[in-house]
Amino acid sequence: MSLLRGLVSARTWLAFTHHVAGLFLAIVSFTIVVTGLAVGVALLPLALVGLPVLGLTARFADGFAAAERARFGLLLGAEYPAWPADPARGYRFLLIPRRGTLIGRATRGREAYAVLRLPVSVVTATVTIFVWSVGVVGLTLPLYGGLFPGGGPSFGSHLLTGPKPLVVSGVAGLLFLLAAPPLTRAFASADAALARWLLSPPRDVALEARVTELKVSRERVVDAAEAERRRIERDLHDGAQQRLVALAMELGRAKAKFADDVDAAAALVDQAHTEAKAALVELRDLVRGVHPPVLTDRGLDAALSGLAARCPVPVDLQVEVPVRPRPAVEAVAYFTVAEALTNVAKHSRASHVRVVVDGGPGPASTLNIVISDDGIGGANAAGAGLTGLADRIAGIDGALSVESPPGGPTIISAVLPCV
Repeated sequence: MSLLRGLVSARTWLAFTHHVAGLFLAIVSFTIVVTGLAVGVALLPLALVGLPVLGLTARFADGFAAAERARFGLLLGAEYPAWPADPARGYRFLLIPRRGTLIGRATRGREAYAVLRLPVSVVTATVTIFVWSVGVVGLTLPLYGGLFPGGGPSFGSHLLTGPKPLVVSGVAGLLFLLAAPPLTRAFASADAALARWLLSPPRDVALEARVTELKVSRERVVDAAEAERRRIERDLHDGAQQRLVALAMELGRAKAKFADDVDAAAALVDQAHTEAKAALVELRDLVRGVHPPVLTDRGLDAALSGLAARCPVPVDLQVEVPVRPRPAVEAVAYFTVAEALTNVAKHSRASHVRVVVDGGPGPASTLNIVISDDGIGGANAAGAGLTGLADRIAGIDGALSVESPPGGPTIISAVLPCV
């Protein structure tokens, strides 16, 4: 029964399509890469004229590898990680490619794959089409064999007439047809193994890239924490501390006047009371900036509602987080919205802001944040505020993107993993 299901399985026909499409792509890749390597190597003695040719060939192999990974994912459901991106990009890379770009492990693998793609595809596509064709022709031959001239088909100088050869043909065709699906899928698995070997980095390289990524992320988190500490110190020194010093001086003056001028002392006490309330407000705002208590007590929806209410620009807030994420993700989400709204109020000249927060733990496993405004645009992603925000988001393996063309609108989106 499984053999019969294989004849109509989507996996089988996707693999068949993969083999046929691979043959046409292989002809293109083989021609370009072999020609590029041959011409580039031949022109190297001529004042290194072949270097740009080799660079272009390497770039083509890179693009072809990306297309092949997409094809394997679409038709075979096989996902392969790409090699870490080469920082040598752009026009200079084409003129003077680096040594590692030309003979590095990644480039060697991609170019070898582009060359081997043709012989592999010739074998897989030819054998696959042959087996399916023989199976279909052999199985259906008894239906129309008698219509051939002479009463039957000929094999060499022998004329196959009578029921026995046609029955043998039908049985052989059935066997070929039943063998075709597993053979097609087996070739696809072997093809996938070749692509995994040549187009994806070995486990040690992928692990090294991940370690480097985590190291950079850790450094960015440390820098963001240090910047936050300096901000708190500056706010305490320039704000609340100065007000408390003024408060102490006012109380000292009032104490000195109580003996001979009660009215003046009362006025100084009133002024000190005003300074005390102002200092209390600044301390409350500072604590809210470090970690608002409402975020811990009532969650992201309530904390963001408070931010939206205090923003001088009208905010349309939509929060759909059915399950609370872990505290670190909540805190980063809060500071993302807080920083974005602060930038809108200071620089955007916007008349309206929309904030959408959705996702969270569960099937999505990500918290998605989008802040958009109708301001003048031109937000600089490399600015101090957005850079610090990107560092904070990178600390939990999140991603930040900023779209702010001149004239607006500005769209800031963040994706925070919840696992």
